[in-house]
Amino acid sequence: MARAAPATARVLLAASFSGMVFGFLEDGHEFQESYGSSDGSQENDAFLLDEEEEAGDQEEEDKRFWEKQHQLLQATLYRTSSLETRIRSLTREAVKEIQRSETECGCRKPMASGCRSCLMREVSGRLSNAGYNSAMCKSKWRSSPDIPSGEHSFLDVVNNSSLKKGEVRVIIELNFRDEFEMARASNEYNDLVQKLPEVFVGKVERLQSLIKILCSAAKKCMKEKKMHMGPWRKQKYMQAKWLGPCKRTTSTPLLAVGDSARLRPKPKESMLTVDLLEMVHNRHCMTVVQVV
Repeated sequence: MARAAPATARVLLAASFSGMVFGFLEDGHEFQESYGSSDGSQENDAFLLDEEEEAGDQEEEDKRFWEKQHQLLQATLYRTSSLETRIRSLTREAVKEIQRSETECGCRKPMASGCRSCLMREVSGRLSNAGYNSAMCKSKWRSSPDIPSGEHSFLDVVNNSSLKKGEVRVIIELNFRDEFEMARASNEYNDLVQKLPEVFVGKVERLQSLIKILCSAAKKCMKEKKMHMGPWRKQKYMQAKWLGPCKRTTSTPLLAVGDSARLRPKPKESMLTVDLLEMVHNRHCMTVVQVV
């Protein structure tokens, strides 16, 4: 019996040690789960905070961009020279008179709304009558890796009166705002475009600045909406419209200033109509002779 005690003690000691080991493993597992869960939550919270900060920074950056574009646009439009002011006033008066008179051109379309070519010819002619070297311009460019080919018509005035400044060229675009409008554009871009004048009259340098501002805004707009920007919206394409090589054609106005008469093409008389009229007249004469 005395020898059984040590064996029993060894059994009890083994059981106690086993319980300590499993207890330690369970406690360690629970501790690891608790620690791991806490550490993952902190990482997720930190990641979300970083995303929110980045989103906030991006919104602030976008806001500053559009504010800057508005400021640049207003500053560019408000700066003007006396030459630009005089030509702009004459151009607007000519367009208003044509709209009020409802003049019809040789195309039998209302000049103010339907026939852009005749409207430009009329405005250019009136500017020429006022003493300015005005002409209709047609630019044409070939395709390149950056932009497709195209052509565009507009007006210009070349002034050589200043010996110091040399030749000064003023561009006139009667549908300036329409050239920059985009379908499905953002509100920020649309607000910027609405500040453009419908009829633009300005020097080449001013037009270059406006093209840069609007094309930069168009690129930003397409990026925000995750849309592809067409090549005809790029700065190089817009510059090719007004600032590339062009053919100038002078013209005279179809109407005198203040004349509101409608210009219609003279009806053409066909030989068939003349022959029928002569036949009717001869037959009538023969009938009169027979009656007498």
